[in-house]
This record gives sequence, structure tokens and C-alpha cells, in this order.
Amino acid sequence: MKYSYELKKDPFGITRIVLPDEISILSDFVEDISTQEEMDEYIRYIKNVLEGVYNDFEITLNTTSVSIRKDVTIAEHHYRIDEPCENTIETKEFLELMLIWEERIIDESRE
Repeated sequence: MKYSYELKKDPFGITRIVLPDEISILSDFVEDISTQEEMDEYIRYIKNVLEGVYNDFEITLNTTSVSIRKDVTIAEHHYRIDEPCENTIETKEFLELMLIWEERIIDESRE
């Protein structure tokens, strides 16, 4: 992945993903995904957009949503007060981020 990231535990023992400011809203999005089944579904949607099965696809979670297009994915935070409320990432990089989080889900389910 071309963006730096760090997986770290917060004071409550919950794993967080720290991303650069230009894509930080995606942290809130991926951290809402907690099961392998949910992750598989979202990865399938991303791949379908990349393969042209869908022109675009939107996923809305608790506080964030992503609008997935073939070239770019736009993440929006619905409740953020401070700007920016949107981040843009290349869709292939978004898929890579999701695969990183998927591995975290798998690893934590083995513990």
C-alpha cells in the first residue's frame, strides 16, 4: 500500500488503524467493520466496481460512508465538525486497505 499506516491498541485494548491525515476518515470507516463476513461482502463490492460489474457502489456505516468508483473512492464522515469531512483514495489502494484490515480481523479471531 502506498500510504503509511499503523495498527495500534488504544487504552481500552481496541485495535485502531492510524492513517495519514489525507485519508484519516477511512480509519473510522474500516474500524466499524468487525466480522469476516461483513469484510468479505465489502471486498466483493469493491472488486465488482473495479471489474466493471457495477459503475459505482456506496456503503454507509455508523458515522461514515464510502462512494466507490472504478478510479477513486470518496469517504465521507457524517458527523465531523472540523474540516475536512471527505477524503479521496484510489480504489485499488482502498481495496488494499480493506485487505489489511481483513488480516487484522482474521488474526484477532485466532487469539
